Amino acid sequence: MTASPSDVAAPMREALALAAHAVGLSDPNPRVGCVIVGADGRLCGRGHTQEAGGAHAEVMALRDAESRGADVRGATVYVTLEPCSHHGRMPPCAEALVAAGVARVVIALRDPNPLVSGRGAARLEAAGIAVEWGGGGEESRELNIGFVSRMERGRPWLRLKAAVSLDGRTALADGTSQWITGEAARSDGHAWRKRASAVLTGVGTVREDDPRLDVRLVATARQPLRVIVDSRLETPPTARILAPPGSVLVYGAVDDAARRQALEDQRAEVIVLPNARGKVDLAAMLADLGRRGINELHAEAGEKLNASLLAAGLVDELLVYLAPRLLGSGRGLAALAPIVRLDEALGFAFTGVERVGADLRLLLRPVPPARPIALQPA
Repeated sequence: MTASPSDVAAPMREALALAAHAVGLSDPNPRVGCVIVGADGRLCGRGHTQEAGGAHAEVMALRDAESRGADVRGATVYVTLEPCSHHGRMPPCAEALVAAGVARVVIALRDPNPLVSGRGAARLEAAGIAVEWGGGGEESRELNIGFVSRMERGRPWLRLKAAVSLDGRTALADGTSQWITGEAARSDGHAWRKRASAVLTGVGTVREDDPRLDVRLVATARQPLRVIVDSRLETPPTARILAPPGSVLVYGAVDDAARRQALEDQRAEVIVLPNARGKVDLAAMLADLGRRGINELHAEAGEKLNASLLAAGLVDELLVYLAPRLLGSGRGLAALAPIVRLDEALGFAFTGVERVGADLRLLLRPVPPARPIALQPA
């Protein structure tokens, strides 16, 4: 049964807003919000998913109701993702709702986790609780796009971020790129880092820019994992990206014992995943990150790694900050091979355009779905 928009719009909007508070907190678990409305129409409780191993949104809302002295028997629960039905680090939320005696549960999005999908709703219905699929499904899916990707494809959602000039330059010819965009865009970029489970870059960027790639310009409860693509394990042990806070993974293609040890001495984990060309197998890397619970992977790299990711059809979304300036000659967003026909170009559709300070933030997704293409010869 599908609930009418007028019935669920206001409490589901509040639940979605609560779910957004789980960004930078709940990974690898999904971002979920829950609102409980009593039989008399009054708010009983509200909550969102906590850190991994902590309470889920439904339990937080039930605890909030208890702290208010609210009676949830006969209440309606609005939740942005289907309540879980399996035992993980926490008991099943579906069982908690059954035990609480609620009468109705309105769900925005079916859980893509095969351990849950449909089972949570079935458990509620078996207990005599009315289940409705309400509005907000698309919003919940977007908020959990990485979790959905990991459950359905076994790999993270890969977002490639770049700051470019009007003529498409990401750096001067000598590699200078600080700063093409303004302070507001840089802070906004850190908010997108916070969204991610991991931040990805290449060894070239590490050696030239020595970035930290942590979240500093916005508040966060946790630091994303930092990931380096480094075929020959050339990351300097003194690189700032290896310093705390947070953990670091280095993916290589050659297992050099001395270089591996130097990186491991800096608390980095080294994984060797070569492809047939002696480079890191990027698709295998994404699969490995998926197994490690990485939902969203945020790439901030140079034109060579960007090109490799794009050419392999692994980029799900572009996050581009466009600065109102012209740089002339310099480095581009991706060193792709030249094409001879316009219909060979990689196509993207704008999904968002917003002004951020003096710059524009562009969000784009591939259309049609990304396909492997050629790289610029080295």
